Amino acid sequence: MGEQDSDGSGKKVKSIKNAPAKKAPAKRSGSGATPSGESHTALVRRARRINRELAEVYPYAHPELDFENPFQLVVATVLSAQTTDLRVNQTTPALFAKYPTPEDLAAADPAEVEEILRPCGFFRAKTRSVIGLSKALVEDFGGEVPGRLEDLVKLPGVGRKTAFVVLGNAFGRPGITVDTHFQRLVRRWKWTEETEPDKIEAAVGALFPKKDWIDLSHHVIWHGRRICHARKPACGACPIAPLCPSYGEGETDPEKARKLLKYEKGGFPGQRLNPPQSYLDAGGIPAPPLGAG
Repeated sequence: MGEQDSDGSGKKVKSIKNAPAKKAPAKRSGSGATPSGESHTALVRRARRINRELAEVYPYAHPELDFENPFQLVVATVLSAQTTDLRVNQTTPALFAKYPTPEDLAAADPAEVEEILRPCGFFRAKTRSVIGLSKALVEDFGGEVPGRLEDLVKLPGVGRKTAFVVLGNAFGRPGITVDTHFQRLVRRWKWTEETEPDKIEAAVGALFPKKDWIDLSHHVIWHGRRICHARKPACGACPIAPLCPSYGEGETDPEKARKLLKYEKGGFPGQRLNPPQSYLDAGGIPAPPLGAG
């Protein structure tokens, strides 16, 4: 993984290796050609190697929303729309302290919930969603979060992406979380040319065994947040540069690229106030609470 560098906090973190990328293979003609021009077998091998490499870079990858039970996770995931996980994590402690159960939140005064959720943005719509899903949990599921996709997507504010976050991280059931980071990276890597989330989910799922889907989602999303950014990817500091057909879309100079790294890769706090011990052991820094610093 390379030499150990200080992150500025006195802790040691793993530096990421970097190497020039290989050129993408030339497009092949024929109906069997993949988006990258590779054979399907070669694409599967490259995709799985990328996942293995990312597993080495992010061995502590985990959901970046703080939660203690399935109810907290489904609420936090709904609140994460159009904002950062960090902002949600800074907001939910007050929400769950006042409304710890679906029954409590279902009976809440919307004005009081809105005031708590104001920092998350779109707080009126999000208030309607979390109160609505809490009522549905109480009325239709006995106050328990269901563990089936077809039930979860019936809850207000819950779509397939949110449902797979809950299924994978609260129930350990395989699913691929196709958020904006996941969509961007799998297209850059030419795993698929699909643009609709359900089609991306199917195309990428076909490249991996189901047992890998949950961790794959974490690896890809973490890489998108830390290194392979939307506007200016840090290509020169990317550990999978040799496997990426889109190498060069971002900054290729190693030193300049390192300055683009975010969260623990750049020596900065992560998004969780209460991250797993494995993240802390790897040199990760917890996020500050709302209003701190």
